[in-house]
Amino acid sequence: MREPAFWWRRPGLASSLLAPLGLAYGSIATRRMGKRGVLAGIPVICVGNFTLGGTGKTPTALTLVAMLRDLGKAPFCLTRGYGGSIEGPHLVDPDNDSAAQVGDEALLLARAGPTVVARNRVEGAAFAKSKGAAAIIMDDGLQNASLVKSLTIAVVDSRRGIGNGEVFPAGPLRAPLDAQMARCDALLVVGNDAGARDVIARAAPRPVLHGRLIPDEAAVTALRQRPVLAFAGIGDPDKFFATVEAAGIAIAQRRPFADHHRFNAEEAAELVMAAEHDALALITTEKDHARMTGDPALAALAAKAHVLPVTMVVEEKEALRGLLSRAIA
Repeated sequence: MREPAFWWRRPGLASSLLAPLGLAYGSIATRRMGKRGVLAGIPVICVGNFTLGGTGKTPTALTLVAMLRDLGKAPFCLTRGYGGSIEGPHLVDPDNDSAAQVGDEALLLARAGPTVVARNRVEGAAFAKSKGAAAIIMDDGLQNASLVKSLTIAVVDSRRGIGNGEVFPAGPLRAPLDAQMARCDALLVVGNDAGARDVIARAAPRPVLHGRLIPDEAAVTALRQRPVLAFAGIGDPDKFFATVEAAGIAIAQRRPFADHHRFNAEEAAELVMAAEHDALALITTEKDHARMTGDPALAALAAKAHVLPVTMVVEEKEALRGLLSRAIA
C-alpha cells in the first residue's frame, strides 16, 4: 500500500477527518516513548526519523559504522528486520540469509558489518554484546524506548520534511513532533531543498548536520549513455528517481512500488519485458535488489537490473565525529 498523497500537502479535509485518530495514536506513541529504558552496557547510537517512510536512515547507519571503526570501536548494527520472518535475536548471514527471513535493510547492513535482527531490542542488544559488540547502531528505533541511547540522530528528508505535520493516520508523523524531538540529540537533513525549514527551526539548540546521497560513480558511468526503466519499492521512490536523474541518467519509464514491496513473478516478468520492448536498461535500489536475492522467480529480474548504490556524505564530518566520540566515551 502506497502512502496517501495528502500526507505531503497542507492539512485539508482528509487529514482533518482523521485528526481524532491521529490524536489517539500520538497519545499512545508518546506514552510508549516516555517509558524508562534498559542500559545495554555498551554505547547505543540510534538512527531514526520522525515520519513513516524513507529518509536515508540505512545509508546514515552505514556511514556511522565506518566512523565508529575509525574511532576504534567494533560496532554491531541492530534492526528489527522489518519484512523478515525471523524474530531473533539472530546474527545475519549476508551470504545465506534472504530478505524474506531478515528483511532488506538487515542484508545491506550485514554486508558492511555484523548485524543482529531482533524484534525485542533489549534481547538484541544483549545478544550483540555477547558476540563482541563494543557499540550498537540501531537502524530505526527513535520511537522505541526499550534501550537507553547514548546518541540519537533524526534523519530528515529536506524535500518532504514532515509533510502536513499531522500524526498517523492523518499525516506521516510517527508521534507528535515535540515528543520525538525531545528524544533527539541531533538532526541530519538530507538534501538541499527547503521542505525541512520548519523542522530545523524547532530543533534548536540541537546541532543540525547536512548530508547528501552520492551515487556510486562506476554504476553511473555504466548507464549514463543508456535510457533506463527505473523502479523502486522504498519509502520515497521519487527520491530515488530524482537521484538517478541528478546523476545524469535518463529515465524513460519509472515504476514506483510501496515501501518494502515484495515483487512477484508476474511483476518481474512485466518489468523485464517492458525494458526489452523499449530497449531500456533496468535500474533499481540496493534494497529492492536485496529483496530479489534468493528467489528463483525473480532471478531473471535480479540478473538484468542494475543497482545504484548510494553513500551518505555528511558535510559537517568532524562535528559528527565529535558527537560519536562523546557518545562512546
